[in-house]
Amino acid sequence: MTNTTNTPASIDPGAWSPFRHSAFTLLWLATLVSNIGTWMHDVGAGWLMTELSPSPFVVAAVQAATTLPIFLFALPAGALADIVDRRRLLIAVNLFLGAVAALLAFLVSRDAVTPALLLTVTFAMGTGVAIMAPAWQAVVPQLVPREELTSAVALNSMGINISRTIGPALAGFLIVAYGMAVPFVLNALSIIGIVAALLWWRAPTVKQSKLPPETIVPAMISGVRYTLHSGPVKSTLLRAFAFFVFGSAFWALLPLVARNVLAGGASLYGILLGCLGTGAVAGAIFLPLIKSRIGADGAVILGTVGLSFVMTLIALAPNSYVAAGAAIVAGVSWIAVMSTLNVSAQTALPNWARARGLSIFLMVFYGSMTVGSLLWGHLASQVGIPAALATASAGAIIAMMLTRGAKLNQGESMDLTPSMHWPEPVIDPAHETDRGPVMIQIVYDIDTNDRAKFIELMGQLAQARHRNGGYGWSLMEDLSVPNRFVETWQEASWLQHLRHHEHVSADDRAVQQKIWKLNRSGETSAAHLMSVT
Repeated sequence: MTNTTNTPASIDPGAWSPFRHSAFTLLWLATLVSNIGTWMHDVGAGWLMTELSPSPFVVAAVQAATTLPIFLFALPAGALADIVDRRRLLIAVNLFLGAVAALLAFLVSRDAVTPALLLTVTFAMGTGVAIMAPAWQAVVPQLVPREELTSAVALNSMGINISRTIGPALAGFLIVAYGMAVPFVLNALSIIGIVAALLWWRAPTVKQSKLPPETIVPAMISGVRYTLHSGPVKSTLLRAFAFFVFGSAFWALLPLVARNVLAGGASLYGILLGCLGTGAVAGAIFLPLIKSRIGADGAVILGTVGLSFVMTLIALAPNSYVAAGAAIVAGVSWIAVMSTLNVSAQTALPNWARARGLSIFLMVFYGSMTVGSLLWGHLASQVGIPAALATASAGAIIAMMLTRGAKLNQGESMDLTPSMHWPEPVIDPAHETDRGPVMIQIVYDIDTNDRAKFIELMGQLAQARHRNGGYGWSLMEDLSVPNRFVETWQEASWLQHLRHHEHVSADDRAVQQKIWKLNRSGETSAAHLMSVT
């Protein structure tokens, strides 16, 4: 299968077009089955903890134990996914998750689970998910062309929410009919399908770098550097934090809403999660239409208002039927925000930094969910569940208003494919590639009338230098020659500078071409200097 991810993103091939690709379809189906098992596991774990401990804080800690590992380990996992074979990594991690799920099923069947043990096993599974999540996210562009990426992300979200519809309701039935261990057994078995699909799939061949592979720590640093100097990524992360830290209250407190506020059992909890999934599936189907009418920013605002309304409604009108209807609205709202933010992050990242950038997005998502789960669980212990939900609802609206200036989907209009237009630098072959630091200097002669435009463009170029590994960037003017400027920046090693050559994007090239046209000498050459100490 060829990867045609360079096709312009403006073409809209249709919401279902990714299913034309057999690899996407098979992995989507396998993931659907696996996610049904995961949701059964989550319902079982949440409900089991309500039996083991009545404390709202301890029950909310199950959600925190699931999300905390992703906050802690997502960044090194993202770096790992960018420098190793993602398919093999996914196979290994899924086998680990299957083994942990089987262990928990055995312990539950023996009535050997304590609150501490349940939290430990949940943390272990969360760690596996943390290692796997960036690789899964980064694999999507290898399965479909670029113009179908938005549809593929939406379909993946829809698959998650179809499983959310089936898994919780099935788990509630199985717990009542056959006992607490059954959801955990089925979760372990569900992983077999996804491992088989990954063994069948062969990733498309991509052009291999001539440079040696990166190691974990430098790869992590380069991922963080890219994120810090990418406006589209930072806007997405800010909007994600503003939503998820308050939206986490709904997920963390839902088991207690079902058990304590609505006086229901495992079946009611499963029904509520099933309604959530139903709403999310409907949201995924209509999301393209919604976004075409109100845009990505409007979709996030609408989703935030919807979830806030749901939390307020449940707080003020604790009724099972009202809660079920509200859960459907919550599902629509959640998918609108989650899918929109995910697409915004995907399109703002180049392939070489995709898993690392997405790992930072996941860190913000799960970090917000972890902090929020503990915060709202503690607040519910102090002031009650309805009051905690009402507080989270108000906070979500305020945060939305404060961050509405951070625009989403800026990356859709960008071409982040490598341009490979920089000439190969000529240096003495005696120099070692891992030595450093390296200083690069470029001289520009600019007409007086072009001075202001040149300085503005150099500000944009500075961000590109930083994104691709540069630091200590400066633009100095020669005092002896009017309007002669010297651009200077440093990189950690000569090898890092060669990586910079490979990472310069087509958008970076467009900025550089505008600058070169302003250069009166008509040519631009770079001096490369290396530290001698």
